Amino acid sequence: MSLIPPAKLRGRQLGLPFVGQTGPNNAITDVSGVEVGYFTRIDEPPHAEHGTGPARTGVTTIFPCGRAHPDRSVWAGQFSLNGNGEMTGSHWIHDAGYFAGPIALTNSHSVGMVHHGVTRWMIRNVPNMREHHHWYLPVVAETYDGLTNDITAQHITEADVLAALDSAKGGAVAEGNVGGGTGMQCYEFKGGTGTSSRRVVVDTQAYNVGVLVQANFGIREELSVLGVPVGRFWPEDAILTQAGQTETGSVIVIIATDAPLHPVQLQRLAKRGALGIGRTGTTGGVNSGDIMLAFTTHDSRLWNPAELVHGSHVKTVSYLEDNLVDEISRAAAHATEEAVINAMLAAQAMSCIKPEGLTLRAIDPNRLIHMLERYRPLSGLVDG
Repeated sequence: MSLIPPAKLRGRQLGLPFVGQTGPNNAITDVSGVEVGYFTRIDEPPHAEHGTGPARTGVTTIFPCGRAHPDRSVWAGQFSLNGNGEMTGSHWIHDAGYFAGPIALTNSHSVGMVHHGVTRWMIRNVPNMREHHHWYLPVVAETYDGLTNDITAQHITEADVLAALDSAKGGAVAEGNVGGGTGMQCYEFKGGTGTSSRRVVVDTQAYNVGVLVQANFGIREELSVLGVPVGRFWPEDAILTQAGQTETGSVIVIIATDAPLHPVQLQRLAKRGALGIGRTGTTGGVNSGDIMLAFTTHDSRLWNPAELVHGSHVKTVSYLEDNLVDEISRAAAHATEEAVINAMLAAQAMSCIKPEGLTLRAIDPNRLIHMLERYRPLSGLVDG
């Protein structure tokens, strides 16, 4: 069953004064060509044993150049703040500086199925793969949703992956309990999928930076919203802390831009995702997988391994001077911060299967605003 929860107010709609100018959708899709798709599975059979349900999980897909152009490669860089997680294809990104096809996000035990499904979709939709047996390395990343989803049941199927890929589109992006973020927690509140964007001007030229996060990290006491230590004053329902557990969640940060950057610059840009999640308070747990990927749609190229033999042997890459990249890096960090808060604000409460009988509460936006206003007036929260 694929469900989309009702929309809730996002951070800026609540009056939170995040730094920077957003694009029209305040989403990763504000980078032209980027499309996002979801499949969300929520199925709760009564009295199910472990390995048979309930299902609160899904798949998120991101096409850098759109669903109509999966056979294009984009320059990229990858960074792991903490490596207790998976992002397939990252070894090649480190070696070659690019990847082709969509990115997919899911839960920890469905990486293999999603990898299989993405490969199947590419075989069906990229003629060179069918006709010439070209190799392909999908980029599939995960976070753990076992608090709310029976992760041992491996609910995700090939058909679910194909549905997520086929649903990809531009425009507004759903957040919270959708796609791969369906069953996730963040700072011991309900977490999930979040997104944001920034528009920056570098040497008179406008560029876009967009971020999508799958937020499943953080312990309550560390939560900070716009510099206010919210988590210290909100201990109720912090189910992991109360159970004596340390942080075991993860986060995936996908950063997109249309600025001309080379792979080394993109690797540095990916690191700004770590600064962005740090702005929300986390110090990073040893059992957390905090993994970031940055790519640019500028100078995307037809992905065709046969070019190694038949194409031009001389390639050109255009990129900004290093001293002009700071505004893009700043935008990535700020958009990541906002995407995490948007994920939490959009999420719906969900019951836990581990610890059984507890509920992963959604953050109360009214209480959040009240706490921020008491700490200091909203108009003074951010100094820019």
